[in-house]
Amino acid sequence: MAKSDKKEEEKPSLKDENNTEDSSKEESIEEKLKVTEEKLLRTMAEMENQRRRFEKERQEAFEFGGFNFAKESLSLLDNIDRAISSFKNDENLKNNKELNKIIEGIDVIKKDLESIFKKNGIELIECINKKFDPNFHQAMLEVEDNTKEQGTVVQEIQKGYTMKDRLLRPSLVGVTRKREKKTSNDAEISRKKVEKK
Repeated sequence: MAKSDKKEEEKPSLKDENNTEDSSKEESIEEKLKVTEEKLLRTMAEMENQRRRFEKERQEAFEFGGFNFAKESLSLLDNIDRAISSFKNDENLKNNKELNKIIEGIDVIKKDLESIFKKNGIELIECINKKFDPNFHQAMLEVEDNTKEQGTVVQEIQKGYTMKDRLLRPSLVGVTRKREKKTSNDAEISRKKVEKK
């Protein structure tokens, strides 16, 4: 064999190596492209999720931005109620016609404040004769009463409010419980305790 024949035989093997290198480069380029596309899709999805979160937070800030202000303003309404109640229950002031005009003025202010609350989605929680709901009520005392179902709200100590279905302040309430019937055994035990003293 001549030298030229050997060179020709070597050339195809170089071409084969170049082809395998090119195909591995193409595969690696395709793999890199896939990886880059996946990263791009993940990034776009993350950006969309972040945009939605931001939009939701913005909407909640708009709806509930005055939440703390509204919560603090409830004390105004409470104090107005207390003032009207104390004026009406004071024996010395009951028959004073001039004071009645002041009470009427305070009542108008109270109604205006309630109207402003209502316009802003602040609602009174109705609780009397309703079933106790720990999401809206806070039990302050239990009242023994066999005429009503156990767990019924029978007394409202402080009014509760919601703002657009979110609790501003729970109602402080008194709840019924059934009277415990003393059995003859219990009565005998308590009688023996009294006799020992």
